Amino acid sequence: MKHGTRWLPGLDAVRRYEAAWLPHDAFAGLVLATMLVPVGIAYAEASGLPGIYGLYATIIPLLVYAVFGPSRILVLGPDSALAAIILGVVVPLSGGDPLRAVTLAGTMAIVSGTICILAGLARLGFLTELLSKPIRYGYMNGIALTVLISQMPRLFGFSIESGGPLSSLWRIGGAILEGKTNWAAFGIGLGTLTAILLLERNKRLPGILIAVVGATAIVGVLDLGARHGVTVLGPLPEGLPGFAIPLIGYDDMLPVLIGGCAVALVSFADTSVLSRAYAARLGDQPDPNQEMVGLGAANLAAGFFQGFPISSSGSRTPVAEAAGARTQLTSVVGALAIAFLLLMAPNLLRHLPTAALAAVVIAAAIGLFEVTDLKRIYRIQQWEFWLSMICFAGVAVLGAIPGIGLAIAIAIVEFLWDGWRPHSAVLGRAHGVKGYHDITRYPDARQIPGLVLFRWDAPLFFANAEFFKERALDAVTKSPTSVRWLVVAAEPVTSVDVTAGDTLAELDETLHAQGIELCFAELKDPVKDKLKKFGLLAQLGENCFFPTVGAAVAGYLEAHDVEWEDWEDQA
Repeated sequence: MKHGTRWLPGLDAVRRYEAAWLPHDAFAGLVLATMLVPVGIAYAEASGLPGIYGLYATIIPLLVYAVFGPSRILVLGPDSALAAIILGVVVPLSGGDPLRAVTLAGTMAIVSGTICILAGLARLGFLTELLSKPIRYGYMNGIALTVLISQMPRLFGFSIESGGPLSSLWRIGGAILEGKTNWAAFGIGLGTLTAILLLERNKRLPGILIAVVGATAIVGVLDLGARHGVTVLGPLPEGLPGFAIPLIGYDDMLPVLIGGCAVALVSFADTSVLSRAYAARLGDQPDPNQEMVGLGAANLAAGFFQGFPISSSGSRTPVAEAAGARTQLTSVVGALAIAFLLLMAPNLLRHLPTAALAAVVIAAAIGLFEVTDLKRIYRIQQWEFWLSMICFAGVAVLGAIPGIGLAIAIAIVEFLWDGWRPHSAVLGRAHGVKGYHDITRYPDARQIPGLVLFRWDAPLFFANAEFFKERALDAVTKSPTSVRWLVVAAEPVTSVDVTAGDTLAELDETLHAQGIELCFAELKDPVKDKLKKFGLLAQLGENCFFPTVGAAVAGYLEAHDVEWEDWEDQA
């Protein structure tokens, strides 16, 4: 890609556009629009916002991502995974004022967009890879449960005072037992949900569109809104979203900033996975940094045009692909189709029941649950499975934002633990096996008298330096013979910091007092250069560094009269 269009992939796509793609993109865009409308409205309602803002948050981001996004067919818009996060911020702060809720949500989008753009420009697209798969499954399963619970009152046709997931579930149960269920609304919602779940297996049929149109037609023809109190969407405001700068009070800034950061993390984690998957299918090269910029630009535009935080969609992108999308022109056509609807037919959806919208969100939440792969993780490594369960419980009990914070904290602890308490081994010579291996794995392995081969399987840094020293001295203490050399098999050691360097110097002094020489084998040159800067090369001596473990063994046998016969020499 040329330098001038490095950050504007859409302009480069225009130059390379082929006329034969136009019919495919136009048709796919119209098909996509039929799904974007009900889904956008449903996710806005699920986020605690009026439905019209779901369409505003669809139109502008689609147009912006078409310019800044690197993926050819990825579809962005309101997403069920973000609904619980937005709801958790908006509802407590808005006090039931829909315009205030829109302002708060718009500010969250601006925060999220700014973070993504800055991270993309700084080439930090790798950051989401720091969240392991089990942790990602845990918080997404928790979000799915939170979203599902939040939509249950709409499905049953009543309202409750919002709270945490568990308290909301308790209130929902109480309302049902008190007979508050609107059975007409429940029938519509349950029928819509059933139709969506049955039709989603058929990729050729727009299941959501069919289910929502059917529910709207039934409510309109039977006049269920007036006769049975079924809540409906009502007429949409006529016109397109306008530019507006959302302004919030000082007291709201901290929760909005935290919510925006959580949105940025979740939306880019989902977007990066989806974009990589479709890049592989289309034979393209994924660009996580540009993906961050594209997602950030779309969120920034949503925030300034009366929208709310958005992400990529794992349900709408396949619709575009199945309809024959070739480029982001599909998204442009879809956005223009929605704009045409708002200008020319704002009353078309006035009989759309909110119970049907709840069913759309519940169906999406069900799709977020990951069970199959967690079973596999449980079979192969149970401690990672239980980490996932802790993250899931954190989101379900504490709410979306504290739960995601817990997931990040666990990810950091998990990352540090591997370096803080890494594996180490004493090596021996196993008969018939080349090389030197862990004596706990090869109980019959022989140790060379007076020589301890100690392998450390991690970088050496401040958090594990003392542990390294303890394990090394422990290996010396447990040696079956009096030790003359301690050789550190240092191939896994990729880095050494100042604290670790000082600890190595202390270890050398301790060993020297016992008449033991400290040596290294297979130490990488960049690490060796650091030891030279720390003065350790001069302290230990150049002759204490060997290119291989075998060379260290040969050096030891040459320096000391040891009774040792190797099995390869016997052969």
